[in-house]
Amino acid sequence: MTKNEKVEFVIKTLNDLYPEIPIPLDHKDPYTLLIAVLMSAQSTDVRVNQITPLLFERADNPYDMVKLSVEEIREIIKPVGLSPMKSKGIFGLSQILIDKHNGEVPNNLEALEELPAVGHKTASVVISQAFGVPAFPVDTHIHRLMYRWNLTNGKNVVQTEKDSKRLFPRELWNDLHLQIIWYGREYSPARGWNLDKDIITKTIGRQSVLNDYYKKIKKS
Repeated sequence: MTKNEKVEFVIKTLNDLYPEIPIPLDHKDPYTLLIAVLMSAQSTDVRVNQITPLLFERADNPYDMVKLSVEEIREIIKPVGLSPMKSKGIFGLSQILIDKHNGEVPNNLEALEELPAVGHKTASVVISQAFGVPAFPVDTHIHRLMYRWNLTNGKNVVQTEKDSKRLFPRELWNDLHLQIIWYGREYSPARGWNLDKDIITKTIGRQSVLNDYYKKIKKS
């Protein structure tokens, strides 16, 4: 297969598997999505979706959030991990949204990345899922799969994002990044990987990755 043929195969397979694409993090507006994405760092979506209702019951907008102390926020979100950093970020960005953005979440990367605890990936998720702006946030699943599929050299997430944007049509970015995440979780995980179920990697995968997989299977 040529690289273009591989890209078309990925797009078709993902569209067949995920014609409707669920959003992993529960939210009702850009603000609650921003907070949920921030909380998801080094945690799971399942855990975040268990905790955000408790937080949003107390404060689901920046004005109510700054009425809580950092310590109160930290106590609520402690189960998701990294609560000291995340609670300071949630409080701090809420105050900045009030002071600089009339309490509204901005819909551009630059303004979002200026907020405390909001990096490029978080900002990309928000503009993509909350505002429909084309973006290609790269998480561990996308980074792993783009390497397995030999569509990037896999050196870092920055390069993986550049390669993803270069290979896939801009109008598909918002759907594709979510489809790849779901595919990675269901068919091509880091652990417990079964290549027979992973049709994309089995068809277009990097040869060294396939060789390593088969060697591991023979040893087990």
